[in-house]
Amino acid sequence: MSGTIVSIILIGLSAFLTGLNLFNRIGKFAGAGSLIPITGFANSIVSPAMEYKSEGYVMGVGGKMFTVAGPVLVFGISASIIVGIVYLIFNTQSMTLV
Repeated sequence: MSGTIVSIILIGLSAFLTGLNLFNRIGKFAGAGSLIPITGFANSIVSPAMEYKSEGYVMGVGGKMFTVAGPVLVFGISASIIVGIVYLIFNTQSMTLV
């Protein structure tokens, strides 16, 4: 339960600091320590959204929000589907042999 709460706090804090343009300053000071996956991902979603806000909420924020994180999401989802299919094939074969 506490792990979930800490994750939510890290995501919210990272998004908030990105909105205030403080996350990059912390990143310069802390280096890769600020780029742990959960805060780095929140930063990669909020940064393009802030940059393209002037183009409107639908075409700007909605259309450009996943420009950085989009390929990561596509690769992660595709890889999980492929791994799931491979697991299903091998698990089915082992079940039929028993």
